Amino acid sequence: MTEIAHYMNGEFVAGTSGRNQPIFNPATGTSEKTVALASVGEVDAAVAAAKAAWPAWSKTPPLRRARILDRFKNILWQRSEQMAEAISAEHGKTHDDALGEVTRGLEVVEFAIGAPSFLKGEFCENVGSDVDSHMVRQSLGVCAGITPFNFPAMVPMWMWPVALATGNTFVLKPSERDPSVSLLMAEWLAEAGLPAGVFNVVQGDKVAVDALLAHPDVKAISFVGSTPIAQYIYQTGTASGKRVQALGGAKNHMIIMPDADLDMAASALMGAGFGSAGERCMAISVAVPVTDAVADALIEKLIPQIQALKVGPAADRTSEMGPLVTEQHLNKVRGYIDSGEAQGAKVVVDGRTFKQDRQGYENGYFIGGTLLDNVTEDMTCYQDEIFGPVVSVVRKGSYQEAVDLIHGHPYANGTAVFTRDGDVARNFSQDIEVGMVGINVPIPVPMAFNSFGGWKASIFGDHHMHGMEGVRFYTRIKTTTTRWPTGQRSDPEFTMPTLG
Repeated sequence: MTEIAHYMNGEFVAGTSGRNQPIFNPATGTSEKTVALASVGEVDAAVAAAKAAWPAWSKTPPLRRARILDRFKNILWQRSEQMAEAISAEHGKTHDDALGEVTRGLEVVEFAIGAPSFLKGEFCENVGSDVDSHMVRQSLGVCAGITPFNFPAMVPMWMWPVALATGNTFVLKPSERDPSVSLLMAEWLAEAGLPAGVFNVVQGDKVAVDALLAHPDVKAISFVGSTPIAQYIYQTGTASGKRVQALGGAKNHMIIMPDADLDMAASALMGAGFGSAGERCMAISVAVPVTDAVADALIEKLIPQIQALKVGPAADRTSEMGPLVTEQHLNKVRGYIDSGEAQGAKVVVDGRTFKQDRQGYENGYFIGGTLLDNVTEDMTCYQDEIFGPVVSVVRKGSYQEAVDLIHGHPYANGTAVFTRDGDVARNFSQDIEVGMVGINVPIPVPMAFNSFGGWKASIFGDHHMHGMEGVRFYTRIKTTTTRWPTGQRSDPEFTMPTLG
């Protein structure tokens, strides 16, 4: 059985902790690989490699750093199919969905290649008599990323391209459920010319996470995952004096107004609710039709589309939705449907009845798309992030009631409204207390040159991911004030300088 190893100082390193765990193919339910789980000592070795590489890398001209990332971009573009297949084999998402993930990660690499431009500082002449001042952005040192299972390529590439472009070195701790993509990135970065030690991968579980959080040489931590863990990462990391950005969970609502194009709304809801089997923090999991008439019409359009979903493995290129990531998660999603039904929700389309009968995939972690109606705010299936292909319909009588529903939820990652009314759209965009907003766009994920992040319990920390917010997170400002002697020395000054 193959064991997925670590990557330190430019080399693949076998695990020495004696601990590992199996990696499953979600489509088949079988395991042919294990992943090493790092000890504290192995984390220390990865950080030490990054620390040793930082002085030279931080002083490497930004243009040279950008050229390495540009070469990596070309490699990734040429081998995107290979990376997509690696994602599907361990995560389970369809091939097209995996390709889309690779593309969105590549876009952040493309942004980071612009480092020579966005690292320019500021210069002020004559801030005082014969005194000049200039400001520059400098790297932090060793940065670490702790990433989730649902986007093993894209989410790490939200982090390390910007971190490396700005002169930091990096230690990636990927999800232990689908770790192979992390080693492809390491291998291809080395092929692009990245010096040894600048990018390192340490596989592991909570032991590795806690070691990174406590390590004095790790200056910044980036995290994406569930809200309880995000809060833990933020509190623990900041208590250790680190800079932390920690993105948490979501419960994304989509308001459908009476004037909306219902065909457009239903189609958008299908992709946003059931794409990637609902295992994404920007999934639309709550449909909020305004008035019962809109709700009934929307559900009528959704039922046949959900029933017609092509649920299957990535090996079948016609599959529209793959399996869930683990058997445990499959049982968890089933449990949320059970609890919704027990608490009074109407199961309009029941994904629990789906059976995968394709030969070789009978034991995969498949579930069909589920539509729940008459969901109320007190139900567990509404309160919690299900992270599965379950869309809940919460009926409201007015636009304001729909907005109040969104404001009442602790998560505020993404949201959308479908309407033809410009006044409604403008007010929604301005007034809704959510970090990412779509107007007739179901998944408003910002482009790489903007920044990604929610509000409220969906984020901990002051900076969003990638874009200029990422640059600000991975750099610190240094201001230097300069005066040169004219050949005539003055007496010492013991009062507070005013410079004016």
